[in-house]
Amino acid sequence: MPSDGRRRAVIESITPSVDGGRFPAKRTIGETVVVEGDAFADGHDVVLVRLRHRPPGERAWIELAMEPLGNDRWRATFPADRLGRHAFTVVAWTDGWSTWRRDLRKRLDAEQDVGVDLLIGADLVEAARLRAIEVHGDTDAAILAEWVARLRGDRPVPAAALDDDLDRLMVRHADRSHETVHEPMLELVVDPVRARFSTWYELFPRSASPDPDRHGTFHDVIARLPYIADLGFDVLYLPPIHPIGETFRKGPNNVTVSGPSDPGVPWAIGSSEGGHDAIHPELGSLADFQELVRAADGQGIAVALDIAFQASPDHPAVRDHPSWFRHRPDGTVQYAENPPKKYQDIYPFDFESPDWAGLWVYLEGVFRHWIGHGVRAFRVDNPHTKALPFWEWAIARIKADHPDVIFLAEAFTRPKVMYRLAKLGFTQSYTYFTWRTNKHELADYFLELTRPPVADFFGPNFWPNTPDILHATLQQGGRPMFQARYVLAAMASSNIGIYGPAFELTESTPREPDSEEYLHSEKYQQRTWELQGPTSIAPLIRRVNEIRRDHPALQRNAGLAIHRIDDDQLIAWSKSTDDRSDRILTIVSLDPVKVRSGLLHVDLAELWLDPDRPYEVEDLIDGGVEHWRGGEIPITIDPAGVPARVLRIGARG
Repeated sequence: MPSDGRRRAVIESITPSVDGGRFPAKRTIGETVVVEGDAFADGHDVVLVRLRHRPPGERAWIELAMEPLGNDRWRATFPADRLGRHAFTVVAWTDGWSTWRRDLRKRLDAEQDVGVDLLIGADLVEAARLRAIEVHGDTDAAILAEWVARLRGDRPVPAAALDDDLDRLMVRHADRSHETVHEPMLELVVDPVRARFSTWYELFPRSASPDPDRHGTFHDVIARLPYIADLGFDVLYLPPIHPIGETFRKGPNNVTVSGPSDPGVPWAIGSSEGGHDAIHPELGSLADFQELVRAADGQGIAVALDIAFQASPDHPAVRDHPSWFRHRPDGTVQYAENPPKKYQDIYPFDFESPDWAGLWVYLEGVFRHWIGHGVRAFRVDNPHTKALPFWEWAIARIKADHPDVIFLAEAFTRPKVMYRLAKLGFTQSYTYFTWRTNKHELADYFLELTRPPVADFFGPNFWPNTPDILHATLQQGGRPMFQARYVLAAMASSNIGIYGPAFELTESTPREPDSEEYLHSEKYQQRTWELQGPTSIAPLIRRVNEIRRDHPALQRNAGLAIHRIDDDQLIAWSKSTDDRSDRILTIVSLDPVKVRSGLLHVDLAELWLDPDRPYEVEDLIDGGVEHWRGGEIPITIDPAGVPARVLRIGARG
């Protein structure tokens, strides 16, 4: 039996809600949070519905009336004006006063006798008067007492009972003793703007040296900052900066035997010089690193660190905490494997260790150490190979103290695991964009990621390449494909990244056929890059990033729509702000060799365009303004130039 069968209001289908409220939805600072839900009751009584919202750190609820949308659907909004975890819920009740007032109006319109109805109304007002005394003292109660007298008087004026001031008082002191509160309470995490809109650049510090015979340093990276800022990137991501193990150190191109001058793999973390809280001595000191963070901030760039929770055989934890690692029957520590591949230079942490709690505290402390030195963004290596409960625990604790920190998950794994990591707290995630190569795959993926339910918790970050991934399209498509993939990423996703300078210099040689590994990969050796090389597509990257900064429609993932175009190698989509004040239409050729032509079918309704009036179209890459009319526009793209068009849809003619 229910605790109170008089709670007649029903509340269902609240949005945003992730897995029925098990996890928080996500928004960024400055956005308006739109909450909708269904609320109704049996019979014909009026149902009143309220949104309750509680900002981080507050104890009192803010309550807002929800607006009826029709068909028992309701809506209200609140501002995402504070970083951190917000709480919200919906309450509803059948309201006797509002029902009485509605019916009184109908009876008056029908010219019926309402004498008894006025006495019923007087009783309702009297009950509200008593509630007002308990809550607000005498002021409201005195006014309500006057209304009781008027309704019970010898010559009441029926129409006066519909007075709006009286109604406001009655709603303020409504009888909510049998209200329904939606359970569970829902939560929403508000992140900084960089969680929604960011442009990442990955750089190996040891390869920042202009001298191939000298290991790069943090000061070399500082010297590279103007170049990175000029290209339009606002996050500089550094692979692990920690001491690198000596035992089983890898050599160039992943050979298992290294020479005395080989620098090793940065992800083989730890040596006699320290572990995850230490810095590789050839990069510089902790003071040098902090100087880099400050210099980057001065250029509008956040420094993001790679957090790889694994250890080389030489890591201090292997000696000090042997129970954190899995041991084989012969007494040796289990190294990382992905059969038939073996990684003897890396020991995974054992999340089923008897001292799992101590391991969790240590790993959380790694984040806190670098946060203490100014880092506010982390790229986490392979989080799907670590215990999922750890991430929910650690990220929640860290963001409770530092709500401006963002976490990027490098999780190329199964979709459900990838999405679970986002629900557990990861702000952004790598995606399958790299492997979505044909028109229909791309269109379906764009729509999947930019609509609820996925869009309520998952922050996609599109990377055309990484140090581990040189996709076949880039190996075979040459300069036009590098250009096309960058425009695809940058115009479709508000968060993007590249591994540079390999990408802007169109590095495309694999280690061997059918491999996604780079030949002479920086993972295993130091490289020296000629940034002004003839193959560079830096000018296009710079222009595309400038377009992204100038257009709000490109700084979020909502508002994406696919437009039909009659060629299987041409894909077209638009992104728009809610009020259509900013509308960007992008067309990309997926053919790096042939000229492609097709009839573009512009979705005029999606872009709020009048089919009978011309409209302005500005080419944001090549320049120039055209005037289109109607929805069928012939398009031709030649990969010998830029294999894409990025168009601003302007005012009607």
